[in-house]
Amino acid sequence: MEQLEQLEQIIGYTFHNKKLLRQALTHSSYANEKKLGKLGCNERLEFLGDAVLELISSDFLYKNFTQIPEGELTKKRASLVCEPSLAYCARQFGLPAFLLLGKGENMTGGRNRDSIVSDATEALLGAIYLDGGFANAKEFVLKFILNDIERKQLFYDSKTILQELVQENGVQPVEYVLTDEKGPDHDKQFTVAALINGVTTGTGTGHTKKAAEQAAAYQAIRSIQKNGSEKA
Repeated sequence: MEQLEQLEQIIGYTFHNKKLLRQALTHSSYANEKKLGKLGCNERLEFLGDAVLELISSDFLYKNFTQIPEGELTKKRASLVCEPSLAYCARQFGLPAFLLLGKGENMTGGRNRDSIVSDATEALLGAIYLDGGFANAKEFVLKFILNDIERKQLFYDSKTILQELVQENGVQPVEYVLTDEKGPDHDKQFTVAALINGVTTGTGTGHTKKAAEQAAAYQAIRSIQKNGSEKA
């Protein structure tokens, strides 16, 4: 219970029904191990949280980006609530440390897996919605998911944005090269370099090659932006 209170302090919301919070943190592997049954894990809460998140993020984007057409709003929402984005947001406030995982899942790096962490984020949101209503759910989303929106979108769309920047200048497509790989199979750390015209313009690390490529692209964009402002 002490751990649950610690998480409540971090998110700034105290549950009336502590069972809801515990269930939101319970992965199916833990529920199976403890024989809690199919309804003992966080999957139903995740289903609810996903719908709540879509409504809150849609409302936020509609009101704050009044000059953007429907198609662009859809793309923006997708980049902000996608699996890597939610996992990133959850790590920012330390959610993975509180997850209840089965021993096998925990030993094979489940706590670092984007899918598990993002599902738990949606489940937590679903639990807050059931326990405290829409206003508290909205406050959680604005505080932890829709904060620093421009930087997050730049990060999660970084490969696309970098490719567009490069094409504008008429140079070769960006090349991503794996430069380092370390750690056991269940907890790999990859390092990737983003090369433009054969020159390393950004490097990034991640638990998957795809995540490392996104990080490298983000650093490359920041480097191009920095060089551009210095020239100006």
